Amino acid sequence: MLLPTVPRVRSRAVVRPVLGTPFGPLTFATGFGGTALPPLPDELFDLPGGRTLARWTTPAARVELLLTPYDPELDPEVWGPLTGCRAAVWRIDARVPLGRVRFSAQLPGRLPDGVDAGWDGGQALAAITLEDGTTRLTVGGNDEEAICSAGEAGEAPRRWAALGDEVYARSSATWGVDFGDHHGMVWTLPPLEAGDHCELPVVAAWAPAAEETENTWFAVMPSPTVLLRRAAAAAA
Repeated sequence: MLLPTVPRVRSRAVVRPVLGTPFGPLTFATGFGGTALPPLPDELFDLPGGRTLARWTTPAARVELLLTPYDPELDPEVWGPLTGCRAAVWRIDARVPLGRVRFSAQLPGRLPDGVDAGWDGGQALAAITLEDGTTRLTVGGNDEEAICSAGEAGEAPRRWAALGDEVYARSSATWGVDFGDHHGMVWTLPPLEAGDHCELPVVAAWAPAAEETENTWFAVMPSPTVLLRRAAAAAA
């Protein structure tokens, strides 16, 4: 469960959770096996500081999605200021074995005119960057290497830490990150057993396109543990 000690109020209106960005809403979807969860959650909670927590509950799994403001600790002597930054933490708790779990974060299929989008990942980072003449937006999360490392950090099953050879051998055809048309990303996870959980971060950061310090790229690399700790501290 995400942020179990943080106070929450059930939202009066259940709406689809999205992160607003300069190039349209970043929407999220989850599926496992042959089941796709509906866009509207079963429950939606308001948390302090403009945060929301969505929850879906099925016989196979409980899925939660936290949306939170995020202020990355960028050294002002090195990085230019961001215009905005928002983050999400997705968590799934498996109640039965799940062989194919997918989570996606997607911008609109039709972007505003003049927006260029492309892959912008690095070591332990899956990312895309979109830019027009005015704004640069980077969306980032875990790549395959980071998914394995999450097992060592307690953010995913510990046995995933042993899957690194699959990443480096490029043989992980059954799981990994798909960038599609560079309007978002789809994460397909290694299998989950009953009682397993996994947490994944997604961060969207934007700044003026003229800013040349790659500040948006360095802003989208936190772990879910960091995001949850910061959200809990701010809510307190």
